[in-house]
Amino acid sequence: MRAMALVDGLLMASKFRGCMLGVLVGDCLGFPYEDDVKPSYVVLQNFFDTLESSTVKAPRLIYTDDTAMTHCIAESLIKKKEVDARDLAKRFVKEYLNQPPDRGYGIHVREVFHKLRASKFEDPLRPAREQFGGSGSWGNGGAMRIAPIALFYRGQGTQLLGDMARKVTEVTHTHRNGINGAILQCLAIEQCLWLDPKEGVKGGTFLEELIAKMELFEGEENDNGLLGRGEEAKPFSSRLHYIRGLLQREGKAIDEKEDVLMKLGAGIAALASVPTAIFCFLRAHTTTIPNIETSNPLRRTIQYAISLGGDTDTIGSMAGALSGATLGYSDEYFSKKMLKRCDGVDEALSLADELLAKSPRTTA
Repeated sequence: MRAMALVDGLLMASKFRGCMLGVLVGDCLGFPYEDDVKPSYVVLQNFFDTLESSTVKAPRLIYTDDTAMTHCIAESLIKKKEVDARDLAKRFVKEYLNQPPDRGYGIHVREVFHKLRASKFEDPLRPAREQFGGSGSWGNGGAMRIAPIALFYRGQGTQLLGDMARKVTEVTHTHRNGINGAILQCLAIEQCLWLDPKEGVKGGTFLEELIAKMELFEGEENDNGLLGRGEEAKPFSSRLHYIRGLLQREGKAIDEKEDVLMKLGAGIAALASVPTAIFCFLRAHTTTIPNIETSNPLRRTIQYAISLGGDTDTIGSMAGALSGATLGYSDEYFSKKMLKRCDGVDEALSLADELLAKSPRTTA
């Protein structure tokens, strides 16, 4: 799997930047289509072409809570050099209160923030634990912001990555699926850091390694009796197996959006979005996609993710993080014209550089 025994410092720095920009760009480009019912290929092709054109006036694109909370985690890791739940909670709340109302924060996470503030952050995990009758949220809010953990703790081992992903997620999401969605996205991003961008992505190999890791986490839960009545034993692993089958299919069947939406989904649940983002990344990096006219695999990844509709900003952001962590930061993949349309680019680049400088590993 790790095609490069060593990743030199310059390439790793590029991958950090690519990942953080992938989060931002996928978020910004997906937000205008959130909750759309499968925006057409033609509409999206025109939208992306316009953004990359210097002669056509295009809208300024804002980022949402996906990017805002990702940046909070990066800032906390840079300051504390470890996962500090109380510091994270304070940063989340401060960022939320200081942001304009159109950042897209969900009603349930807002409830957590107000309770955290009212309790003066005495127990930073308690409000999230109490949600939904004590079952916690199963949404994708943990997965959407997890990229800094994958970057900061890269190469430190699967168990540590999973543990750190769990710790940052539990501030707002404590349901098994909400946590495991964040763990899966974290593991997938970390795998991308070791891929050689010149060799491309081998979907089957990538999935084999990811499935083996995810089955360990979901198997531990089963062994410890953490499953609720009627819960699927290994839901994320099961969907990764389905993705492997999709990628092996030939002909038009793989181009049917309905196949992806019916089994993987495109909603706000972690289970209905994290596997989807991984599929979009692998699909776009292994073959061309009819009706998406670009040779740029990062653009193809995000454009395809948005074409599924639903939670387009978050799925676009997660897929963008995977693609950016694979390819790294260059004008070849991140169009300068498109970046000029997006808010927060300089901040994302600066945080990527600081994360690399402060992380436990500065080389592979």
